[in-house]
Amino acid sequence: MAETALAQVMAELAELEDPKTREVNERHGDDHGVNLSKLRALAKRLKTQQELAGQLWKTDDTAARLLAILICRPKAFERDELDAMLREARTPKVHDWLVNYVVKKNPHSEELRLAWSADPDPVVASAGWALTTERVAKKPDGLDLTALLDVIEAEMKDAPDRLQWAMNHCLAQIGIEHAEHRTRAIDIGERLGVLKDYPTSPGCTSPFAPIWINEMVRRQHAK
Repeated sequence: MAETALAQVMAELAELEDPKTREVNERHGDDHGVNLSKLRALAKRLKTQQELAGQLWKTDDTAARLLAILICRPKAFERDELDAMLREARTPKVHDWLVNYVVKKNPHSEELRLAWSADPDPVVASAGWALTTERVAKKPDGLDLTALLDVIEAEMKDAPDRLQWAMNHCLAQIGIEHAEHRTRAIDIGERLGVLKDYPTSPGCTSPFAPIWINEMVRRQHAK
């Protein structure tokens, strides 16, 4: 029965494949052509199915893995399972969804945050920084924000793209959420100039930390 279910779901994903969507996604490093709204609708219909999620993940197909993330039970994974999955998740969307939708909800998230942040693989390390950013915003107690800013100041400028992006997000979050560190966070952003020239669509906030911090603080005060 399970094999039939997997075959049926893979056939549905194949039907949802759209060449134009794939073309857009491939520009961002994601090798699939399934519209994410349609993918979410399929996940809603399937509901939570941990066993099927595991089978979909093993196909190594990007759309199947995204679907697996949507129908799995985040708390059901062991630490080593999630570690292995993250190291296999090489497309940006699978990586981001795995961290945000699964790891953040898993009881091993703090242990993985500490292990990944120190990992020599910059893509794995970026997941550790994403989890740190979450803690900066929601559970900062116990975090040494000064030490985090020291690492960002020393390493962000020369970090590979994905890791640099994650560190920059953490820098901005510290500046937004913690007024006592705001001046230093803005100063680090100004001096390093990371993402200063990043193309930003009209109506969107620049990821350049000083602009990002000031804009979000302005919005908080405007409420």
